[in-house]
Amino acid sequence: MKKIYYYQTDIGRVALAEQDERIINLYFEGDFIPIEQYTSKETDILRISHKQLQEYLRGERIKFHLPLAPTGTSFYKTVWNCLQNIPYGTTRSYREIAEQSGNKKAWRAVGNANNKNPIPIFIPCHRVISTQGRLAGYRGGLQMKTYLLELEKNNKK
Repeated sequence: MKKIYYYQTDIGRVALAEQDERIINLYFEGDFIPIEQYTSKETDILRISHKQLQEYLRGERIKFHLPLAPTGTSFYKTVWNCLQNIPYGTTRSYREIAEQSGNKKAWRAVGNANNKNPIPIFIPCHRVISTQGRLAGYRGGLQMKTYLLELEKNNKK
């Protein structure tokens, strides 16, 4: 059974969802949530995830230690694995992630994978920018993306 719980954070209200004690979704305020798929219940893994998210947002955590289980195509999962290897406080281009994923011409597909990332922040798609260094789309909005990148830049150890 999928479980979901809502938390107030420094970036607004978020919903964290888990199944079988693995995080499957992070929803931002305003995201569509298929609530009929979930039971509203706070679990240990959701509580731990919220704690780590709050530590990250306060600049006290640079890496998450959580069991993640994003749902997506094999290509998307390959991209999401690459994203988790982008060091805190740094960025990579869509082209660089495409090359790391094994298909250097798939930079648009990398953008699609970022857009479909069900666990933003924990899978740091906000660290991906255009080859020209410009910020491109982010599910939480470009203001949120800018906020997260600045947070990391200012708290880089």
